[in-house]
Amino acid sequence: YMNEPQIDTTSRALVRSDRNPVERDDDAEYLRTAKVMMVDDEPITLDVLQGFLEEAGYRNFVLTSEPYKAMALIASERPDVVMLDLMMPGVSGFDIMQAMRAEADFAHIPIIMLTSSTDAETKLKALELGATDFLAKPVDSSELILRLRNTLAAKAYLDRLTNYDRLTGLYNRQTFIDRLDHTLQQASRHSRTGALLHVNIDRFKKVNEALGPALGDELLRATAKRLEQCVRNTDTLARIGEEDSAPSLSRLGGDEFGVLLVEIDKAESTIVVAQRLLDSMAPPYSIGGHELFMTFSIGISVFPTDGTERELIVKNAATALQFAKQQGGNTYSFYSVDLKNRSLLYINLHSELRRAIDRQELQLHYQPKIETRTRRLIGAETLLRWQHPSRGSVSPGEFIPLAEETGLIVDIGAWVFAEACGQVKTWETAGLDPPKIAINISGRQFMDKDFLPSIREILADTNADPRHLQLELTESMLMGNARGNILILRQLKELGLKLSVDDFGTGYSSLSYLRQFPIDELKIDQSFLADLNADGSISIVVAIIALAHSLGLRVVAEGVETEAQWQFLREQGCDECQGHLFSKAVPAVEFTSMLAHRTNPESNRR
Repeated sequence: YMNEPQIDTTSRALVRSDRNPVERDDDAEYLRTAKVMMVDDEPITLDVLQGFLEEAGYRNFVLTSEPYKAMALIASERPDVVMLDLMMPGVSGFDIMQAMRAEADFAHIPIIMLTSSTDAETKLKALELGATDFLAKPVDSSELILRLRNTLAAKAYLDRLTNYDRLTGLYNRQTFIDRLDHTLQQASRHSRTGALLHVNIDRFKKVNEALGPALGDELLRATAKRLEQCVRNTDTLARIGEEDSAPSLSRLGGDEFGVLLVEIDKAESTIVVAQRLLDSMAPPYSIGGHELFMTFSIGISVFPTDGTERELIVKNAATALQFAKQQGGNTYSFYSVDLKNRSLLYINLHSELRRAIDRQELQLHYQPKIETRTRRLIGAETLLRWQHPSRGSVSPGEFIPLAEETGLIVDIGAWVFAEACGQVKTWETAGLDPPKIAINISGRQFMDKDFLPSIREILADTNADPRHLQLELTESMLMGNARGNILILRQLKELGLKLSVDDFGTGYSSLSYLRQFPIDELKIDQSFLADLNADGSISIVVAIIALAHSLGLRVVAEGVETEAQWQFLREQGCDECQGHLFSKAVPAVEFTSMLAHRTNPESNRR
C-alpha cells in the first residue's frame, strides 16, 4: 500500500517510559501506563505534543518522524492510542490508518488525526477509514489533553467489556490468548525464555455444588484477589524498566486461571512462582459463613523448550495440569515428553475402554467369601477384569479411575450388575443354590439419575432373584448426601436387594445416620488388617465388630492374608472373611465348579 521504502520491522522508536507513579488524581495510574504513539514527519511537532502531554501526566510515549516505520512500531509496541499527521510525504496518515484497520489486531486502536486541512471531504474520508477523532493544527494544548483523555476513557470502557472477565476483573481468555501470541513473537525475536502456568482450583466443582453458584462465584472472586497479589509480588521476575515483561494473570474460564511469565532467566525460576501460588491458597477462606480450605493444581509449559506455537504451549500446560491433578492436587507439574506419551496412552485407553463391552473384553471374576467360624463358602464379591487383545490384562487400578473420570463407569457399572444377575439366574437354572453375590457400586453410578430405573430394568430382564444380590457402597459415598441417600437405599431394599457399607472406618459416618441407613452389613477396610500390629488398629476392628452387632448388622473383613488375621477375626466374632488366604478372584467357570462341589476354596489360594 506504500510507494516509499518497505516497512522496517526492526526499527527502533524513540520510546520514553517512566514507571514511577504520578499522584495527580484518580486517573494518575492510567495516565502513567497509557501508551501514546505519535506519528508526524516534523520532529519539532512531536516534541511540542509530548511536552503538552507530559505536563498532563502522561509518561509513556512512542514517537516516530518516519511514517513508513509506523506499522512495525504499532506491531511491536501495541499503543493504546495513535495520533497521526494526516498529510505526510510518501506514507500519509490515510495509508497508515487503512493498514491498521485491515489488521484484526490493530483494527480497534483509536486514531486521532492531526490535520491543518479544513476540507470537509478530507475529514469525511478519514472518518470512513476509521478515524476516532480530529485535532486541528496548530494544536491547542487544552483541546489536545481533553480529546486524548476522552478517547482513552472510551477505550478503557470498551477494553473493560472486551478484554476483562466481568466476575473477577482479570483479563479474559481472549486477552490472554492475544498476550500469549504477542509474547511468543517477542520471545522468538529476542531469544527470550518464558512460561505459561495453567492454574486450576482443586475440587471447586464439589464446593460449587454444595454451596451453590452464588457462593461459588464469591470463592472465585476471592481467589482472583489472592492470585493478583501473588502475581504482583512476582514482578521481580520482570526486567527492571520493562513493563511489558511483567507477569500477566487471566481467568481462562470456570475455575481455571492462566499466569504468563513473559521472561525468565531459566525454567527453574518458574518453581518460585508456582510455589508462591500454592502458598497463597493455604489460609482458609470464609465464604458465606463456611470455612473452606482450598488448593491449586498447576501445569507448566516453558517456551521455547516445550514449543513456540500458542496451541502447543497451551496444550502442553493442560497436559501437565492433568498430571498434577492425578497426583492428588496441591502441587505443580512441568510438561515433559513422558507426560505427552502418558496423555496419548490415556486417550487411546479411553477410546478402547468405550469399545470393551461390545467386544466382550470385560469379564467378571468372583472372590469367595467364607464364614469365619467354619471357613465354609457362603458368597463372593464380583471384581471386574479387562482382557485387552493386544495389551493383555489391564490393571483395574489403571482403567477403573479412567472410567470414573470420564463417566464410563455408569455404563460399565450397569453391565457389571446385569452380568452378575445373569450369572445368578444361570446358577438357579442349573439347580445350584446361588450364594450371596456382592456388586460394587461407584459413587458416580449411584448418583446418576437413571441408577434406580436401570437396576429395576435389569432385575426384570434377567429375572434373577434379588435375595442373592448385594450392593456394596462406600461409606464416604453414602455420607455425601446422607438424607437423600437414605431414600434411595430404601427403594433398593424394597426391590429385595441386600446392602453393604464398604471400606467402613475410613470415612466419616455419623452414628445417627448409620442407624437410619437400611443396610445389612459393614465391611471392614483391609487397611486395618494390614496394620493389625499398629497402635489402635486392633481396637478399631474390635469396635467396628461390636458396633455392627449392636445394630444387628453382619461384619465382613476383606484382605485376610494370614492365619493369624483369621484367628483374630474368629475370636472377635467377625461373621465373614475374604482374601488370598482363602482364594483369589476366579473366573465364573471356576467359581461355578466351587458351587457345584462346595469345595474348600483354599485350594485356589495364590
